[in-house]
Amino acid sequence: MADIKDLEALATQVRRDILRMVHAVNSGHPGGSLGCTEFMVALYNEIMELQPGFEMDGIGEDLFFLSNGHISPVFYSVLARKGYFPLEELSTFRKIDSRLQGHPTTHEGLPGVRIASGSLGQGMSVAIGAALAKKLNGDSHLVYSLHGDGELQEGQNWEAIMFAGSKGVDNLVATIDRNGQQIDGPTEEVLALGELRPKLEAFGWEVLECENGNDMAAVVEALKTARSRTGKGKPVALVMTTEMGNGVDFMMHTHAWHGKAPNDEQLATALAQNPETLGDY
Repeated sequence: MADIKDLEALATQVRRDILRMVHAVNSGHPGGSLGCTEFMVALYNEIMELQPGFEMDGIGEDLFFLSNGHISPVFYSVLARKGYFPLEELSTFRKIDSRLQGHPTTHEGLPGVRIASGSLGQGMSVAIGAALAKKLNGDSHLVYSLHGDGELQEGQNWEAIMFAGSKGVDNLVATIDRNGQQIDGPTEEVLALGELRPKLEAFGWEVLECENGNDMAAVVEALKTARSRTGKGKPVALVMTTEMGNGVDFMMHTHAWHGKAPNDEQLATALAQNPETLGDY
């Protein structure tokens, strides 16, 4: 079991990675990445049961699918710091011939990445398919996925949600990043989602909520609770409230940093708010 303070230190370093990666190429999506840092760090370092190395079929281990693939910076950082590929490779983010494309892809063979997730709305379907495959294979391990709240405006999600509830896909934990922001503004202004809990429950899901998805202890507890609710006949949804751009004061409380890179001065300010803990790449 990891110590919460160690996880928090890792999260701080991951935030530095995100900021430096996006700044280096003046491109990428820091806002959602920063908001989901605690979740990703907790998932890979405390919650999931993982095998050494990487096999694409994922048999005998828990699986994770990133549906909102634009937050690849946090995904890449967490994978690298977990040992899936060299930390130094983070410096190739979004560069020509890099395995670390702006949205995760599979044809480059990057360890840890099992699906291409550039197009929003597809990850729920993939995660359900993987969960059903585990059932067919007699594999008791779980499937985890992450989805943006704005992404739920895509209709394919709701077909998949209906299917999983109807078929009792109870080895799945789908987390929804409820940060209330998307590229064009607040989600409630672009296309209001309303109350997610009763909607998901109406589709036959077990629904949990984490009111502070940027508090490491709260995230770990919520994920452990979600894990404990699997195997009971219903898929599990965790609605997690986060702050886009969390950890950098001028990136918070706005959608402006959904897909915008900091300049040199802004990077220095942001890094000063997240002091180095484990060493930069």
